[in-house]
Amino acid sequence: QVQLIESGGGLVQAGGSLRLSCAAVGRTFDPYGMGWFRQAPGKERELVAVSNWNGASTYYADAVKGRFTISRDNFKNTVILEMNSLKPEDTAIYYCGSDSGAYGPGPQHHTDVGYWGQGTQVTVSS
Repeated sequence: QVQLIESGGGLVQAGGSLRLSCAAVGRTFDPYGMGWFRQAPGKERELVAVSNWNGASTYYADAVKGRFTISRDNFKNTVILEMNSLKPEDTAIYYCGSDSGAYGPGPQHHTDVGYWGQGTQVTVSS
């Protein structure tokens, strides 16, 4: 069993930056790929960025490529999402998710996620 605890959301103007953090408690962190997803009202939860189990491989959705960066610190059991040049269309609840299997590429879709965080709201004003 693992608990994922997110922090760092908030309200920011377009063009601004935010840093989201997801801390894992209760299970060995480093064998599992981690992903950040987001869900806007009325829309399906979508993948934003994913890191494989050791951080050597990452993937970004086209909508955030070049603006967001995912990183992980396996000593601190934490995965970070740095978000720059934010746009109003980035407004959503952001969730971190842990891959359901160990030593994998990270969750590519929300159905691959074994554990979810509680979510943190990101609002970008125009």
